[in-house]
Amino acid sequence: MNVFADGSFDASSRSGGWAFVVMDSDLQIHASAGAMTGSSNNTFEVLSVVQAASWLALDAPTATALIWTDSAHVVEGCSRWRHIWRGNGWKRVTANSHERRRSIPDVKLWQKLDGLLLRNREIRIQLCKGHSGIAGNQMADAAARAAMTGNRTRVKLGAS
Repeated sequence: MNVFADGSFDASSRSGGWAFVVMDSDLQIHASAGAMTGSSNNTFEVLSVVQAASWLALDAPTATALIWTDSAHVVEGCSRWRHIWRGNGWKRVTANSHERRRSIPDVKLWQKLDGLLLRNREIRIQLCKGHSGIAGNQMADAAARAAMTGNRTRVKLGAS
């Protein structure tokens, strides 16, 4: 099962959207999107993967799934940083003793995602190139943008 997740953010309004699209071969089997205020594009990129992993936990708990994202931040966070942050009590540790334990942006989202990934070891997070013609990524991107602008009619989200 392939899940494509994407986030969108408008800095001027501090609002963003998230979306994910679940594909089984070429068949879209689920899609979801939402919007809220936030602090950065990275917030919505992480949130889209959290939402996708949450859906998998509830609706396909035993499925082997690849969650595709065009966010290198999310891929690095999942494959490398979350293990370090968890070990450091969800703080960033630096060599500078004055900034030794800095907070992690979106720490609550990262903690939730970490828990979801620990509970389902069959989920993998993979990087896909954004805006490159990958249908699932383009669908998730369009849905996140539509959710952010409140224009849900532009994008057909499919059946649940």
